[in-house]
Amino acid sequence: MNDISNLDTLLLSSDLQGNLSSGEALKHPPKILLLYGSLRERSYSRLVVEESARILRELGCETRIFNPSGLPLPDDEDESHPKVQELRELMTWSEGQVWCSPERHGSMTAIMKGQIDWVPLSIGAVRPTQGKTLAVMQVEGGSQSFNTVNQLRVLGRWMRMITIPNQSSVAKAWLEFDDDGRMKDSGFYNRIVDVMEELVKFTLLTRDNSEFLVDRYSERKESAEALMARVNQQSI
Repeated sequence: MNDISNLDTLLLSSDLQGNLSSGEALKHPPKILLLYGSLRERSYSRLVVEESARILRELGCETRIFNPSGLPLPDDEDESHPKVQELRELMTWSEGQVWCSPERHGSMTAIMKGQIDWVPLSIGAVRPTQGKTLAVMQVEGGSQSFNTVNQLRVLGRWMRMITIPNQSSVAKAWLEFDDDGRMKDSGFYNRIVDVMEELVKFTLLTRDNSEFLVDRYSERKESAEALMARVNQQSI
């Protein structure tokens, strides 16, 4: 017996295939926001992000890099701070994102986490990160590690983003760049190209359907119950 008495079938997406976008696909260049997690003058996470942006532009994307310098600590200012507004506007603008943080004490930096902590799951009726694609990368001064990319994946999932399978971890990053801040040809560079290609592919595949892909039964049910309560309250 198929007992689904707890299920509100009116709120269930029963025709999933039919709800996929069947209209004209978006034609504008993918919009990619890149974040880095260090304020050092020679920041290797910033250099990786700048190199990634060059690759993304070669792949036909429009890119913007957020400079975290001047961004206050979360809750040390309110959301009207100009740097907070800049970050939130870029989050809303983007269709995909790249996060690159140094590994510090076995973790992402506070600068990286602080940027995400300034962006709530929703701003009014807008979810600024939900359904957007995400590529995660890290740099380290020593041997290769994956602690930070693993943490960034958890963070991306919490922000309801579509995190791509591939990732990059650049060991001994100080050896991988020339005096002009350009990345040398290496296996690490090739991996970053792989990640950027995959990010663009996933963005093109999902951006027409991002709202549908992350639409949730529980939230539809909650919204319906809130509407019913409001209507009933107005009728009293």
